[in-house]
Amino acid sequence: MSRFLVNPLTIIYFPVENRSILVKSQLCRTVELSCKSEYAILALLELSLHYKKGEPLQIRQIAAQQNIPDRYLEQLLATLRRAGFVKSQRGAKGGYLLAQAPWNIMLLDVVNCIEGLENRDNAGNAVLTTERQVVRSLWQDVQAAAQAVLTAHTLQNLVEQRNAKHQIDLMYYI
Repeated sequence: MSRFLVNPLTIIYFPVENRSILVKSQLCRTVELSCKSEYAILALLELSLHYKKGEPLQIRQIAAQQNIPDRYLEQLLATLRRAGFVKSQRGAKGGYLLAQAPWNIMLLDVVNCIEGLENRDNAGNAVLTTERQVVRSLWQDVQAAAQAVLTAHTLQNLVEQRNAKHQIDLMYYI
């Protein structure tokens, strides 16, 4: 039997019987978001923080606030725009806005958009040896856990977590 330790954006897999050994020696491996997905979520989080104002943010503002390279962010926002997560506004006061409310955008949808994960199961026609079947079964468990976490969280959840952490950080600063 196996278990997964899950936090909002990291999944740790370990065999149950070796739990204490693995956690104490930190031999467990994590499945992490790609840099591309992390940047996309950070950009959407920044847009979510300004959602109620209804004012577009320029690429350079988002990039500076979230420490994302401008050119890379430009490509990500184009992908997110085509998928319907953001909309662009032209002109001197133009920029990007969320196309949907933050509570309607699940992180799973964002990651699927950026990574193209929906069609990976059918990729490759390799012969399924016993070893491949075992590894594929394990990976499907990991993917199911990741999907459960990403489905359970929206951009609004991240905004709320960010605001709560920001309040705590301010209290420590004062």
